[in-house]
Amino acid sequence: MRSFLIVLLFALVAAGCKSSASVSANDNDYSNYSEDVSSTLPTYPDYQDQLAQIKEPAESSDLAIDDQLEAIGRDLAAQNESEPYFDGYTVLVYSGIDRDAAFETQESLAELFPDLKPRMQYEQPRYLLKIGQYKHRVEAQKNYSLLKEDFPSARIIQDRIQRKDFQLNSGTDDNDEGEN
Repeated sequence: MRSFLIVLLFALVAAGCKSSASVSANDNDYSNYSEDVSSTLPTYPDYQDQLAQIKEPAESSDLAIDDQLEAIGRDLAAQNESEPYFDGYTVLVYSGIDRDAAFETQESLAELFPDLKPRMQYEQPRYLLKIGQYKHRVEAQKNYSLLKEDFPSARIIQDRIQRKDFQLNSGTDDNDEGEN
């Protein structure tokens, strides 16, 4: 049995080592090759036909939506005008608990940039020295780039800004609760 396995193994190795016919490929072998793949390609409808089938919308529908959009715009504008604050940006030059350092920064800022009007704000326990009130961050970038050289800790921050044209109703009622 052992001799049979050795003969079988030798036959398998000899069959595996047998050289096959030489394979040579040149351009002439593939010159007549063709394959039709059109049946597997997706088909798309002609867009010219689809454009011709689209009907023009009636002009009255445009006016109806314009009226609705205009009414929504008026409502949003009225709502925004009733809000005393809006979200915007300021340049924060100083933030810290040292009062003297805050006022020194304000004085040096006034000397270096007399056209900028800094405002000091105290939020317990820290002092904030801010410049400008901007609706968009890009607007604050100009003053920020000017200040960054002399005040490296300056940064642009989000801030709640009071509207200039907003006024509270001054009508008071005797029955209202308030300060004594």
